[in-house]
Amino acid sequence: MTAAAVEADEVVPSRGVVAPTTADGRSSWSRGREFISRGTEAGGMELLVLREGVHGLPSSAYAAALEERLPDHTVVHARTPAEERDHARTADVVTGRRIDDDLLAAADGAAVFACVFAGYDHLPTAALADAGITVTNAAGVHAPNAAEHAVGAVLSFARGLHEAARADRWAPQHPGELAGSTVTVVALGAIGSAIAERLAPFDVTTLGVRRRPEAGGPTDEVFGADDLDAALARTDYLVLCCPLTDETRGLVSDAEFATLPPEAVLVNVARGAVVDTDALVRALRRGRVGGAALDVTDPEPLPDDHPLWSFDDVLVTPHSAGATPEYYERLADIVADNVRRLADDRPLRNVVVEG
Repeated sequence: MTAAAVEADEVVPSRGVVAPTTADGRSSWSRGREFISRGTEAGGMELLVLREGVHGLPSSAYAAALEERLPDHTVVHARTPAEERDHARTADVVTGRRIDDDLLAAADGAAVFACVFAGYDHLPTAALADAGITVTNAAGVHAPNAAEHAVGAVLSFARGLHEAARADRWAPQHPGELAGSTVTVVALGAIGSAIAERLAPFDVTTLGVRRRPEAGGPTDEVFGADDLDAALARTDYLVLCCPLTDETRGLVSDAEFATLPPEAVLVNVARGAVVDTDALVRALRRGRVGGAALDVTDPEPLPDDHPLWSFDDVLVTPHSAGATPEYYERLADIVADNVRRLADDRPLRNVVVEG
């Protein structure tokens, strides 16, 4: 997922993490290099944590979580672009939100760029592959919280909570029930599977849509991408949690809204561009869709004067499904495991671009 904007964070070096500056403010590059050399001579890998955090969490916490898991390796936390470039020259693994041309040029000896997001469409993947750098992502980190967000949105529409929240006076409500509904989940990766599993106690029928339906999944039925329409025609709640690709861009447009029952509710925790926004607005205005819970939009952020804000049956959240206080703990588990795998010359997890 494209992440919500966050401010670059202050460094709070933890025990064992190489701090970029000395106590008197002088550059610590030489001191850091000396420490790194000792780690390298001992057979450890060097891991560089870039300065930008995610979801309002400081990257210093990420560095500390990695250091705790990698006592035999060296974790370096940079806090300025210059320090990032300096430390990238000796890093085996670089991890962060993004990597620009200057940093990529400096990281000519790196083997892996560990993206801290599940989505990686914002990265220069061709340039990374040409540089021989393998890219991994954070797939699986978001599953518990994104699934809770999606199920919460479904329940909000089932019980009319989104309408009650807008009311400015005590008035009767006429909520429905989720039980007996059909929920279609598009993509059965970590997030989609977690959504289906959390829906199981609610007495609903779940339909899963995936590229390889023969792989099965935790839903009651599994459809291939070519059979999406067959699933849509039976859908009360359509939950999107697929990656944004050429195939999924505009996946839900006029034809899909025409196939959905008019009372169906759309829940999007995928990417904004998976839904044709203009088609969604048309469907809402014409009563061809029952509502929409949008954690992602196209464009994003959604402009203040966008028509989607004017609908009572639209619930917009600011790309917060991926946010969780456990983010760095789960991410550090994946990245630390990959550092050990890299050191042992074993296959890596979550590879999305081969270097």
